[in-house]
Amino acid sequence: MTALAAPKLTTQNRLECFALYALFQGVPLYSSVVLMMQLVAASEIVGERYGATIFIVLAASFHGMLTPWLAPRFPRFFRHNSAPMFADATLSFTEKVSRWLAEPKTAVELLSNVLLMSVLVIGVASIR
Repeated sequence: MTALAAPKLTTQNRLECFALYALFQGVPLYSSVVLMMQLVAASEIVGERYGATIFIVLAASFHGMLTPWLAPRFPRFFRHNSAPMFADATLSFTEKVSRWLAEPKTAVELLSNVLLMSVLVIGVASIR
């Protein structure tokens, strides 16, 4: 007998999709942006107390909210950072992460994020 996976509630699926996009794509992206702003001494945002943290949280939150909505509508513009499995209601949270990590482009994305952030940290640390 074949068992069918019951789809999750839309609220839970949307929350998981938001969290995955915000954590796995938004936080590394906007952390790199903050490091670049520190490198060029843009003290308007990163110079204030908790300014960098607030910027990362807000930007990653907007990224997590807008990407699932915009990616299906504009697939050409979001072809590099769209992960349709994040919105799949039939998958569990761990299955979504496992399938995302199994894609070949994910390894390249993670490696490039680590290298970029490492170079930026070295630049920021050497200037100060």
